[in-house]
Amino acid sequence: MKDNYVIIMAGGVGTRFWPFSRSTNPKQFHDVLGVGKTMIQQTVERFEGVCPKENIYIVTSEEYYDLCKQQMPYLSDDQILLEPSRRNTAPCIGYACYKIATKNPQANIVVAPADHIILKEQEFREKIKIALHFSAKNDVLVTLGIKPTRPDTGYGYIQFTESEGDIKRVRTFTEKPNLEWAVKFIESGEFVWNAGIFIWNVQTIKKTFEMFLPEMAEAFEEIKKDFYSDREADALKRAYPQCKNISIDNGVMEKAENVFVVLSDIGWSDLGTWKSLYDVSDKDENQNVIDAQTLLYNTKNCIIKTPQDRLVVVNGLDGYIVAEYDNVLMICKKEDEQKVKEFVAAAGNKGKEFV
Repeated sequence: MKDNYVIIMAGGVGTRFWPFSRSTNPKQFHDVLGVGKTMIQQTVERFEGVCPKENIYIVTSEEYYDLCKQQMPYLSDDQILLEPSRRNTAPCIGYACYKIATKNPQANIVVAPADHIILKEQEFREKIKIALHFSAKNDVLVTLGIKPTRPDTGYGYIQFTESEGDIKRVRTFTEKPNLEWAVKFIESGEFVWNAGIFIWNVQTIKKTFEMFLPEMAEAFEEIKKDFYSDREADALKRAYPQCKNISIDNGVMEKAENVFVVLSDIGWSDLGTWKSLYDVSDKDENQNVIDAQTLLYNTKNCIIKTPQDRLVVVNGLDGYIVAEYDNVLMICKKEDEQKVKEFVAAAGNKGKEFV
């Protein structure tokens, strides 16, 4: 396992999960599922047996350094990579890969978000190991594809070509299709959801950056001598303005021809919204998801998540989100959860302490 590395992306704010997810304390640092561990702690533990703990790197924002140290005290400062600004996933991944390459040119890397749910963890590890074995021996970019259970318009889709086994060559990527196309994708049997989990060896990803994102590759190549030193932070402030604000999907995966997908059934959800948390959570006899002290009357199909030291009495609600964290209480129809971003913008006008 010594050549296996994991990069966990943990710099996002998770606005759609407000008021629980805040700019000062986003959802990856919360115990969203009520299991006694935060999402990022669960993500790190998920890779036990895949790579040593000293080979796990967290890429996050400067303001979340303390949260990372509190929740993962076993990580050294060299394993907590602090971006000077948010510029989407390509710079985030490029920074970590180029840094790891200076330490281990044979590194075989998994990239994963910090805030996803994976219910079938043993199956997940098996799929990751299949992908790592493939990427260690081949000049390939690999992603995990989730077998879809419904025509969801909130996910990206990967079309694959038929071949033996779990590893398929990728034909196309499609970002969040409309419902008509999502239904056609599901019916064809040729599409999986894009989980945003990537696997490659470090030499392959460097060559790919040089091909498709040359300015970014040059920026990180120029500062490689400063990695693992007290000059790293200042070097990054020089490099990041040269990096395009672009996702790894748009910048690399959709353009490369050596892309493969491992078909996976791992109980995955990206937990991007309150509805996605409702969908994966256990429900009571009235289809309510409760993480709170409650007295419920004639209430069904709701998700209620509030502080445990507060009693919440609800009467006559059907299909609502009731969410309280710190100084904000939100009550909203589940079907209107796309308005949460509007609420956040309006709350910001009331004061920074609300967002």
